[in-house]
Amino acid sequence: KAVECPVLVVLVDVPAFGLRYKEIKSGLSIPPKMSINNILQAFARPLWGIKTLQHGIPSFATLKPYMEKGMDMSQLGQFMNKTFTGKVDIEKVSAIRDLWKGPLVLKGIATDEDMQAAIQIGADGVIVSNHGGRQIDAGESSINSLIKLANNPLYKSKLKIMLDGGIRSGVDLARAHAVGSEFNFMGRPFMYGVGALGNEGGDHTINMFKTHLYQIMQQLTIEKVTQFPDRLLEPLKP
Repeated sequence: KAVECPVLVVLVDVPAFGLRYKEIKSGLSIPPKMSINNILQAFARPLWGIKTLQHGIPSFATLKPYMEKGMDMSQLGQFMNKTFTGKVDIEKVSAIRDLWKGPLVLKGIATDEDMQAAIQIGADGVIVSNHGGRQIDAGESSINSLIKLANNPLYKSKLKIMLDGGIRSGVDLARAHAVGSEFNFMGRPFMYGVGALGNEGGDHTINMFKTHLYQIMQQLTIEKVTQFPDRLLEPLKP
């Protein structure tokens, strides 16, 4: 409210931190653990190393204001484990709904039970997501969850249905719209773009996706993304 944010998105897809063996093996943690491999990678990117030394250890600007006085970034892991714990249940989200008078969106919806709870709470929209598959790698893909949920007339009439996860190209955007997503979110592609090109990487990533999506729309002779479902080879069944 203080910053006049028009829409509040509540994440419900991280009730606990996932056990990620790949990250444990590579030493990816908060704070980062230095290993021979990490040091060799840093030496292989001297320009990156110099800039990092110039600007200092990267920090989470969004979290810093809420960390205890005197707590530095080396203690971020401790802060996150203390702060981001406990599942988000209907009672907690209902309390947020009562306090927040603007549009409310729940991110991390994956099942019929989730959708029914979102409707019961009075959410205005949902983002179908498995948090990029980073929490439980045996879980259902977001696109498969979307196919089942977005084509249920009861859900579509109650709230906006969006997708997060797995979008890597304009074709993926087209597929998501074709099976019922009204808006699509991406994370990793922008990280790749910014990592490769710096400040210009975000805009470059958007332009790549726009160009690819428009090209696909021209190939399919459609003018609006809402027309993608009409181009499915086999109609979806609710």
